[in-house]
Amino acid sequence: MSELNKYNYYSKGYTKKAISVLLAGVVAFGGAGTVLAESAPAGNRVGGVSSPSAAGTGAFSDVTSGFWAEKHIYKLAAQEIIIGNNGKFRPADPVTQQEAVLMALRFMKLDDQASGGTATALPEGFDVSNYYKPYVVLAFQRNVLDKTAEMAADNLKTSWGTHKATREWIAELLIRALGKTSDAQAVASEPSGFADDAKISAGKRGYINAAINLGLTNGLSGNIFNPTGEVTRAQLATFLSRAEAYSAAAYNNTSSGIVTEVKEGKMTLYSGVSNSVYSLNSGTAYFSSAAETAISLNNIQPYTKVTVIGKNGAAAYVELTDPKPQVETIQGTFARLSVSGNKLWLKNADGYPEYAFDNATSFVDAGGSTIAASSISEDSIVAITRETFTGQNKILKVQVTSGVVNKTASGTLKSIDLTAKTITFTNASGTDETFKWADSALFSYQKAILLPSELKAGSTVNYKIVNNLIVSVEVTQAVERTVQGMLTDLNSSSVVYKKADGTRGVQLLAASPAIIIPGYIKPVAADLIADATYGDTVELTLNGSDQVTKISVISRKLDQQFGASVTSYNSKTKLLTVTDNGNKPHVYELDDNTKYINDNGIIPTLTTIGPMLTENRKVNINALGQRTLSLEIVSKYEGVLTSVNTASKSIVLKTADGHSMTFPYPPIVEIFGRTGLSITDVSVGSSVIGYVPTSQDVLTILKVKTSQQLGLAYVDAANNKLGVKTSGGNIDIYTLAIPLTDETGQTIKLSDLKAGDYVNVSALGSSPLSIQSVKTTTGQITAIDAAAGTLSVKDYAGTVQAFGTGGSVKIVRDNGTSTALSSLSLSERAEVRKDADGTTIVRVLPVQTRNFSSYDAAASRIVVKRDNVNDENYRFILSPNVYIHQGDTTLSVQSLKENDKITVYFNNNVVVEIVKQ
Repeated sequence: MSELNKYNYYSKGYTKKAISVLLAGVVAFGGAGTVLAESAPAGNRVGGVSSPSAAGTGAFSDVTSGFWAEKHIYKLAAQEIIIGNNGKFRPADPVTQQEAVLMALRFMKLDDQASGGTATALPEGFDVSNYYKPYVVLAFQRNVLDKTAEMAADNLKTSWGTHKATREWIAELLIRALGKTSDAQAVASEPSGFADDAKISAGKRGYINAAINLGLTNGLSGNIFNPTGEVTRAQLATFLSRAEAYSAAAYNNTSSGIVTEVKEGKMTLYSGVSNSVYSLNSGTAYFSSAAETAISLNNIQPYTKVTVIGKNGAAAYVELTDPKPQVETIQGTFARLSVSGNKLWLKNADGYPEYAFDNATSFVDAGGSTIAASSISEDSIVAITRETFTGQNKILKVQVTSGVVNKTASGTLKSIDLTAKTITFTNASGTDETFKWADSALFSYQKAILLPSELKAGSTVNYKIVNNLIVSVEVTQAVERTVQGMLTDLNSSSVVYKKADGTRGVQLLAASPAIIIPGYIKPVAADLIADATYGDTVELTLNGSDQVTKISVISRKLDQQFGASVTSYNSKTKLLTVTDNGNKPHVYELDDNTKYINDNGIIPTLTTIGPMLTENRKVNINALGQRTLSLEIVSKYEGVLTSVNTASKSIVLKTADGHSMTFPYPPIVEIFGRTGLSITDVSVGSSVIGYVPTSQDVLTILKVKTSQQLGLAYVDAANNKLGVKTSGGNIDIYTLAIPLTDETGQTIKLSDLKAGDYVNVSALGSSPLSIQSVKTTTGQITAIDAAAGTLSVKDYAGTVQAFGTGGSVKIVRDNGTSTALSSLSLSERAEVRKDADGTTIVRVLPVQTRNFSSYDAAASRIVVKRDNVNDENYRFILSPNVYIHQGDTTLSVQSLKENDKITVYFNNNVVVEIVKQ
């Protein structure tokens, strides 16, 4: 058998398995940004690196934790396919041609067939570093390298071996190595379809076309291939690593099996015949076959499947390949046990099945604590765990799941049920256990007695169980919890409150605690009422250090008067007499501590506001008993428009205290996005603010509160400006003083928005108050449950998202709207978002089925066959991220052929998806 035939014999099985993965990585080579886009899936490379203990530090100082190719670099380094230098891997360095040849031969386990030393013969002028000469010779012998092409005169002008490997050169190297040279020759004369086709070397075009026809690459952004782009070491490591799943090559230092134990820095692996023990250290890297990012050793549970790569008994790389424990559990009623015979019996209706155990079998209680086998009482319910991977079904653990429990333990409080009086703990061994508490149970934290309702999930606790009942729970490390009481004193460092049982509570304040008072936009500590008799009822949120991080007012004993009429004010006694809206008189005492409010731009005092307290003047008052906390001269009324009387030309506003007030039509009405309005343009039930003059008997202007979802016409981040689309045209909004948030309430920058996005604009009258971005999801409808009011959409990143409509949904199509989820069909494409009022908006994407004609790369559009001679709708602009596929196989636009039948989906007249039939 010739050397060439021997190679082809070896590669037949390998080629079929490896080609798709190898070339998917190879032909996608480019700069660092390109590989991030094509070689590292988005869901795996963003965020999500485990804590510092999650993975070993690795062998290379320049491969940081979370680096997109970290997994592949450490895997191949452990297998000695790639080698660093002086503790560095140099992931961003370009690969030379001689290095690429060696790495490919190592991956295919052919490198040991290279023979000869530095004297290995190569033609004069064909420069290769001495170390690489035998491997390059072997590559020529295996026909992996084309002698005629590589030894052409142009290639001899510089050192061949140290020449940087380009994308087109790597494509040829691997197409030839995988035995696909004939495929490349068959399409060598066809244009590639890339915008930079003219830059592709004539001898390389066939290899690139072969990869395209196999559906292995879509090129790079901008419809270019970048044939002369350099390939980095990280990129080459990534595609070689991913190809291992399809390779027949076996690596001597790689073992796969079942983890039987992880203890004291060692991992025991059962590989089907015997156990192997590997030592673990800070350099051991842990990964999962299901993800690109590192995992923790804690993620690798006993009896799961792993692959270990190591040397001299030390594990360098551990990959979790199946997280499901290879065990089975048998539950039953315990009958008896023979300690000397290492046997136990359960009892059931058919008899007494026997189970043998050994010295390695553990016996534990319901909480996972070790117990003596002899302590198990008859009729206890037990769970027997047996392994399923050796064929011997050895018993690993016997756990008592019910029986009398008396113990003291520590763990984490997982949940509490106040109605059932039960607490679920996660004990030190990670097992959940639930107990009821005794009526006399004691709950405490740092010597403070707690109520059961003050216990919070996640707290670290010590707990004591007597006769299956909780008798005490001590919180040793708290998470956020809350307490309630009446606020009696507040200063810069602490808060004092009276509990429901009358006892006094004192808590230190954290830095800048949040203040929440219903009806206050930006409350401060001074707005809280601390009083031994009339103090606010508050809820205090405490952090793990028992410091107050938030004070929320639940209720207050405040006497509040809205729109009360002044009867008289005595400046000597400082007594103010008013009548409320029911004409009931009230007397209040004013002093210098009273907060005075007036909208004339001047901060009032008792001296300046006293003369304004004339008969019939409307005021708002907050008081504790007769002590006035605040007094406001009414300049506006806030409430709901409840009536518009066209006959009397009057309106009725209902204020927050339930009082209805009648006013003549206001001369000015403001609603955001609209002009030229009158009161008849305001819907009854709208929230409004009416502003009054000094006379307080008419409204000068009525401003309507609105929240609208609008599309963005443009975003001008440089000038802090954006434009929104309304029915009356575009409106400019200057955003410098307006809060911008995302759908979760987190602050965003104006540059995070773009034209075409949706935003919720909250406004008072014509003035916007806040802008919130709206999340949209576009993709294929995969599930509809009209009865439950839910649907699921698979977006173009492959993520399935579920939406609950809450009974309020609007289906928008080109030909109308519907409110029935049942009007949707599976596999339709849609854009889903929440409207400002919470309504789920489902906009079904327009779709056409056409016959493909050609691709216009310069205009980034496709051309389809005309339906008739008058058809002018046959050229469609492509989205930069258009998804082109046939089934689950992603295609390039260049792979589409004339007369291919395609289904085209549009979003705002731009093609977002093409399905080849």
